[in-house]
Parts: sequence; C-alpha cells; structure tokens
Amino acid sequence: PEPTTLLTGIARAFTRGTHLPWDRIYGPPTTTPINLPTYPFQRTRHWLDVPAGVGGDASAHGLAAVGHPLLSAAVEIPESGATVLTGRLSVDTQPWIADHAVLGKVMLPGTAFVELAIRGGDQVGCGRIEELTLEAPLILPERGSRALKVVVEAADESGSRPIASRRTPPRWI
Repeated sequence: PEPTTLLTGIARAFTRGTHLPWDRIYGPPTTTPINLPTYPFQRTRHWLDVPAGVGGDASAHGLAAVGHPLLSAAVEIPESGATVLTGRLSVDTQPWIADHAVLGKVMLPGTAFVELAIRGGDQVGCGRIEELTLEAPLILPERGSRALKVVVEAADESGSRPIASRRTPPRWI
C-alpha cells in the first residue's frame, strides 16, 4: 500500500536524522506547540485541571464520604437495605500495614478487620460487635493496591446487621 510505504520511508528518514518539512507532509499545524521543560525538576505543570465534583469527591458518584483512613465512601443499597463501604488498601498509602508480614506476605492485621466492622456499624447506627469470625486472611499485593468492600447487611428480626455469615463467603474483599 502506497500511503503506508511512503509514511514508513519518511519515518525511517526522520529517525536517521534527516530534517523533514512536516508542514508539507501533514499540512500546517492546527494547534500551537508548547515548550516542555528541559530540566526534569522544573515543576511546570502540564496536566489538565479536573472540574469540581469529579475524581476524588465521592458524592459526585452518588457515594457519601466516610472520613476513615481505610474506607473512603459508602452507599446504601435500596433494594436490600444493605450498606456498602469501599476503600483501597496499599502498602504505599498505608505503610504501617507492611509491618504485619507473615512468611513474606503482607496481610491486613486482625485488628484492622475489627476497626472496619466498627466503622461499618457506626455507618448504620449499630454500637457493638457481637461476634467477628475471620475465615481467611486479606493478603495485599507487593505492588499496587487492593480494593476493599465492607457490606453491612440489612437488619434481621433481632435488629442485628450481619457483615458475614457462616453459610456464605466473608464479605471482606
């Protein structure tokens, strides 16, 4: 194909140091070029500004901010009456978690599960934990982060709100 062959030849010539009249190849520029920093620590910002209400503001996505170091937002599920709290765990953002390593794997400490259950209860107006059984550890990746979801189910006949039951897998992700 002639267009592909032509552009490939132009690209090869350019990468070998040939000066090319780009405006004759692609036409006159339609935008004004900007000067990028040549010094890596010049601190000139080149990112687009994020409009208000987008990005980190959970309320822009229909969520309520919870103001917790491990959990960032909560949403009530109207159909079931459950409340879901979400967050993101990472050794980079919560470096203290790295102190809890077992056999070379970083795990969320059991006391953090208790804290998450307390925060979930606070979100729905429950004042105490009756019982908390940890069925599996939460292992964090060496790099990156892990999404966290705490599901506080709707109240049962006694007014209790289970976070997990023995019949189903734990609701801690």
